[in-house]
Amino acid sequence: MPWHPAYVGVGSNLDDPARQVSHALAALSELPDTRLYRRSSLYGSRPLGGLAQPDYVNAAAGLVTQLDVHPFFDALRALELRLGRAPERVRWAPRRIDLDLLLFSQLRVQEPGLTLPHAGLMVRNFVLFPLAELAPELTLPGEGRIADLAARVGRDGLWLLDGAQDRCNA
Repeated sequence: MPWHPAYVGVGSNLDDPARQVSHALAALSELPDTRLYRRSSLYGSRPLGGLAQPDYVNAAAGLVTQLDVHPFFDALRALELRLGRAPERVRWAPRRIDLDLLLFSQLRVQEPGLTLPHAGLMVRNFVLFPLAELAPELTLPGEGRIADLAARVGRDGLWLLDGAQDRCNA
């Protein structure tokens, strides 16, 4: 069976978010027929939407899998539930864990519940900067290199946690 590259965004803003994200990154290696080969630093970010809530901790994971996209996505959803994700009632609400399939090979998918590349990928710095650590030269067809996309959106509201925890602004 061929190996497919996959990139997953990980986020949390509840119940010790840095620990939740680190635990989720480790748990990704438990997905069937899948290997975690790289993980990004942890980043802090401001929440999206207008709800008052704690800041997020975000990271990205690079994986290879022998699963096809739908079984991989289903395994990711099952892992998310096992790690304590509650059913979403309000968009952009606080959450213990969020696992987003960002990219799977070079697939483009537009289905109910699954869009690849991930719909917010090109405009969210809390996704692009961790992903740029893993695959800066990765090119999204029609969009450009991940490193260039990250530079374009800037670092406003994003700060590195695996270090001095400085807030970075564009």
